[in-house]
Amino acid sequence: MTDTTYDSHDPSDRADLSASSRAQGPAPEVTTTAGRVRGLWRGESAAYLGVPYAAAPVGELRFAPPAPHRPWSGTLDATRPGPTPQRRPFSDHPTIPEPVIPGDEILNLNVFTPAPGDREARLPVFVWIHGGAYISGTPSSPWYDGRSFNRDGIVTVNVSYRLGFEGFGWSGSEEEGGLNRGLLDQIAALEWVRDNIAGFGGDPSRITLGGQSAGGTSVLDLLAVPRAQGLFHRATAQSPAVNDIPAAEVIRASRTLAGTLGIPCTPAGWGLLSPEQILDVERSGAAYGGYSMFDPPTVPDVTATVSALRRGGPVTPTMIWAPAVDGELFPAAVATAAVDGHGVQVPLLVGGTPTEFPVPTPVPVEKVFADLRAAGVPQPSLDRLEDRVAVTGGQFALSLVLSALQFGVGIVRVADARRGADVAGAGTWLYEFDGRTGPAGLSPHCSDIPFSFDVTDAPGVMTASGTGVPRQLADAMHGDWVRFIRGENPDWPSVEDAGVLQARVYDAGGSHLDPQAWDFAAGLAGVR
Repeated sequence: MTDTTYDSHDPSDRADLSASSRAQGPAPEVTTTAGRVRGLWRGESAAYLGVPYAAAPVGELRFAPPAPHRPWSGTLDATRPGPTPQRRPFSDHPTIPEPVIPGDEILNLNVFTPAPGDREARLPVFVWIHGGAYISGTPSSPWYDGRSFNRDGIVTVNVSYRLGFEGFGWSGSEEEGGLNRGLLDQIAALEWVRDNIAGFGGDPSRITLGGQSAGGTSVLDLLAVPRAQGLFHRATAQSPAVNDIPAAEVIRASRTLAGTLGIPCTPAGWGLLSPEQILDVERSGAAYGGYSMFDPPTVPDVTATVSALRRGGPVTPTMIWAPAVDGELFPAAVATAAVDGHGVQVPLLVGGTPTEFPVPTPVPVEKVFADLRAAGVPQPSLDRLEDRVAVTGGQFALSLVLSALQFGVGIVRVADARRGADVAGAGTWLYEFDGRTGPAGLSPHCSDIPFSFDVTDAPGVMTASGTGVPRQLADAMHGDWVRFIRGENPDWPSVEDAGVLQARVYDAGGSHLDPQAWDFAAGLAGVR
């Protein structure tokens, strides 16, 4: 990865921007709790890349909670992205360009700011947690560049965290860090932001936490984590897959994986293996006796699955190496915590796309609808699915159901739980991204990110979209994110006022309010 990743995404203006950066000289040095850092100017804003927020998790710290970084002498060069916890990409052709950068100092973050060194600026701050199913992803993707938020007066921070078994498997220790190391990393990053962001022009009392996919799920999880309270003041969650995996399941899978690898399930046993040796097997369900998105897909019994959900049954976890509900750090499932009032004091903007994973299947559309009727899904919800099928084609009918089961059901349940909390909340607003910028005019997983960040000229966006990137769509979505991060509530009804069906829909024309946007997911969840 070269330093031009953050310089420009248009080759025609890269030389001019580089010249401007050189003319301004180095970005101001900022003093952090561990030492001084030097970034680089990029036009009217500056970037500080690869800034450590915790010690390298190696040696005795490998399966331990994040530890404070030892102070360094001199000034740290923060002009290039730091090492990534991601050691292998999600796939050979990932949607989002996310580099693998070797090195031990993987617990680092990137700060993008229009007011470096100005402690009086007190600008709102957007902290971003990347996605990648908790096994891949990196904060150093051009899709997460904070340049447009900087243009609009917002400091942006992208954080890394330990992934896969290294971050979320059970090490065999009953001490803190035996589970949920990646979640502890995210909390440590937020603490770093609280303690240091003023030096970068940010206001530690105006922090919005955001994320997409596993990052969005992390946002919802952190709303339920008492230790994270007060570390952020508003929240956005894009396409979260509410997982709520019990700690006992992670422990069981970890013991099975240790047996597969021929080691004792203890910190010393895991320490005998390199991260690469664990990577070789952690994506195989057969290696730990569980489910994996890398295994051949299995189609659930739709009628039985939806019937159980409508009776109040839990959403089936889809990720094994993920934050675990351990009764301590993460005391209760997200919706349960919300009903009890945890996290509801934080305004939440949450949503997803109607076609998260549009995979064609040979299952006849008639069977899909028959199975849903047998499960008791009400007709208005089926009408909503029929409208979707009219756009996607019948070959995507089952994948629309599976996407709603993995994402939509959890979203409406959390929204409904916040609406019914024991204490008055600050508000929950639903959105849906239906830009149809993906192949075949669909709106797949991740397709909303370039629009919320307003980086539609970033590498890979045109390849992923296939159908162009409407300017009015970026203006509408990014504009709403900017206003929310600045502290304004959305200008459409909250869930508390209007229920869980209506949402702001972002489409090629910009946006509009749809009173039935979430009707299908609500029908699956048994929520109205």
